[in-house]
Amino acid sequence: MIGSIRQQGRQERGWAALLACALLACSCATFQQLRFEKPALELEALEIASFGLSDVSLVLWLDVYNPNDYEIRTTRVEVALDLEETHFGSALLEQSVRLPAASHTSVRVPAKFTWEGVGAGARALLERGAVTYSLETKLRVDTSVGGRTLSFRNRGEVPISDRGP
Repeated sequence: MIGSIRQQGRQERGWAALLACALLACSCATFQQLRFEKPALELEALEIASFGLSDVSLVLWLDVYNPNDYEIRTTRVEVALDLEETHFGSALLEQSVRLPAASHTSVRVPAKFTWEGVGAGARALLERGAVTYSLETKLRVDTSVGGRTLSFRNRGEVPISDRGP
């Protein structure tokens, strides 16, 4: 009888250990899904929306890749733009943009800049099909694990168009 009780106790401990292992495996899988990877962000194109004697309206097309297994949303995009090594200006987008899981999304950021002080960047905008740029971007995102602000720095050459990508 005492041996039977001991055997039953061992079985219960065995089941408890098996249950603990199963719970640990499930929680690891859940935490894996909640792990956050920083999106990738590139300036895809510059669109000239309009220009006048005192200012130019541009659309900055950002390609944002969400590598996560879940959707995230932007709630704020701040951009500082340099063209041809001259500070051109800043732009702000305060609207929610959906970034589907494991997908690229084109984000349209409208911006208005004055001609004063933009020199070579403005000339390149009007004369060439592409410009060299430097872009500093802050992206505010909301996820299932909370909100955070991400910073990006990009340099390169970008095409200029009269329409988006």
